[in-house]
Amino acid sequence: MNMIREDCRESEIETILRPHLPYLHRLAFRLTGQSHDAEDLLHDVLVKVFSRQHRIGGIEHLRAWLSSVLYRTFLDRVRREKRSILRLFRPATDDNSISEMDTVPSSLPGPEKSLQISQEKDAVLTALGKLSIDQKIVCIMHDMEGYTLNELEDILDIPLGTLKSRLHRARKSLRGFLEKNGTFQPRHSFHE
Repeated sequence: MNMIREDCRESEIETILRPHLPYLHRLAFRLTGQSHDAEDLLHDVLVKVFSRQHRIGGIEHLRAWLSSVLYRTFLDRVRREKRSILRLFRPATDDNSISEMDTVPSSLPGPEKSLQISQEKDAVLTALGKLSIDQKIVCIMHDMEGYTLNELEDILDIPLGTLKSRLHRARKSLRGFLEKNGTFQPRHSFHE
């Protein structure tokens, strides 16, 4: 008899969720762009998940479900901030806001290459910040997190055609911004 247990104890929930926390934090950071905002978002998601702990045992694709909860919580926060009369000013991104998750030991040959990579990364993050929220989310979850468009259709509850057009427009906007700033060089030039 194959029965799904929908009733999980708190310690079981923690054990089930623990392997997904680094991934959820990384996704939250990519959506918010700030470490403290990512932590706040992840906290809100965990509060929601713990309030629905009776459902966790029956969820087949837990990471996708958690991503969906995180995405919806992020959108709720963005909408709430847009409606809010009081908007908090956030300082410009500086070296202090770089998360440990973004630093990876480097095997680069020298400081010039490290500087170039850092500048390219900053340009891409700046370009991502110029996208609409809808385009940014699809681009991050598809191109950076590796979800297929079919998976995103279920996670984000957005039709496949809409996802394809958003991803296309996001990539086109990113390419345009990066070309304009000299960060991206097209592979084929028609001017030669």
